Amino acid sequence: MKKRELFYCLIITSFWVTLNVNGQPREEYIKVIVAPDHNDWLYRTGEDVNFRITVLKDGNPLKNVSIQYDIKPEMMESLKTGSVELNNDFVTIDGGTLKEPGFLRCWASVEFEGKEYKGYATAGFDPDQIRPTTREPEDFMAFWEKAKKELAEIPLDVRMTLLPERCTEIVNVYQVNIQNFPVNARLYGILCIPKKSGRYPAVLRVPGAGIRPYWGDIQTAEKGAITLQIGIHGIPVTMDQYVYQDLGNGALRNYPVFNLQDKDAYYYKRVYLGCVRAIDFIFSLPEFDGEHLAVAGGSQGGALSIVTAGLDDRVGWLVPYYPALCDLTGYLEGRAGGWPHMFRSVDKKDPVINSQIETSRYYDVVNFARHVKAEGYYSWGFNDNVCPPTSMYSAFNVITAPKQLFLAPETGHWTYPEQHEITNAWLDQQLGLE
Repeated sequence: MKKRELFYCLIITSFWVTLNVNGQPREEYIKVIVAPDHNDWLYRTGEDVNFRITVLKDGNPLKNVSIQYDIKPEMMESLKTGSVELNNDFVTIDGGTLKEPGFLRCWASVEFEGKEYKGYATAGFDPDQIRPTTREPEDFMAFWEKAKKELAEIPLDVRMTLLPERCTEIVNVYQVNIQNFPVNARLYGILCIPKKSGRYPAVLRVPGAGIRPYWGDIQTAEKGAITLQIGIHGIPVTMDQYVYQDLGNGALRNYPVFNLQDKDAYYYKRVYLGCVRAIDFIFSLPEFDGEHLAVAGGSQGGALSIVTAGLDDRVGWLVPYYPALCDLTGYLEGRAGGWPHMFRSVDKKDPVINSQIETSRYYDVVNFARHVKAEGYYSWGFNDNVCPPTSMYSAFNVITAPKQLFLAPETGHWTYPEQHEITNAWLDQQLGLE
């Protein structure tokens, strides 16, 4: 395999790992297929949904098996459970309805030759009417404007290291190391710049959750754009994989809740400001055209895309896939909240929990979504068990900027290639890429 082809494989692998926290579902010997009886999976509140369950073996219906089913709002307690014999090609279960906007999910499982197989589907009830449970603190923007002002006083102190083994015939690839907030903290990333002299649009790629190395977005750079793919943990992004695994199992384990009780010390303050700092760096590049800038990412990266656009008006476009960190307080109101689900089981009388709840309002994606001015193309599905659709719609529905949603209802915390094909084509058009 040629060097260029090898690195494209590595780039694609890194990109999909970033976007797919739980991975695309693997093929199974027995397939349990569940679907609501509306083709678009959408219902009005008060309207009944029926779930159709089919079990396939070798592409043909498997009969004379017992199906266990469980119907419940996403991430919540069961409303209806039972079992039914599958004697025909399929069986239909009465799923009931919801009286408030939200989502109702039907899980189905069968046992075959000693092994359990599962499938599920999720019906949406007036999702465009979902409203967030979190509230925006009165000093929300003042808090972040002060933080950005403090960031602006810190010199960039850029250090760039060419990575010759990653460069292609038309793109130079660097590891960059930039001073972040607070002073002496660092932001690392992979910068790709077309070799040909000129001024180019730019794309900031923000990462999904986890700790990993990065390879950079060379493909977009070869179309004629500057790309910067950043990490969030203040560590180099070109180390051996075992280093990141050790950090994920050790020092950085459960980082999304570090210092959650203190809004000034919470882990994501440096992360959010690091996204702004990445834009500062892009604007410092002589190759940047100074105007056309987009931000994109999935899961945690979807959250960071919205946060960055909400914090920084220099963002012209954003492409978030299944954003995390949305409506974190949903669980406190009896419905699903966003990843990382820090309030799923808490004692609201605990003073530490109350301080964590208050801190969360300064970092909830919903409150940044209210301030987004950039045009966005969003994409997710109803079957997401990591970032529940109720939480994502809570953010999407408060955005007043121009927006589109590519809805792929069957998808969970993963995407079909078509979702990227369409959103990437849209972004290329906005940036004037080939």
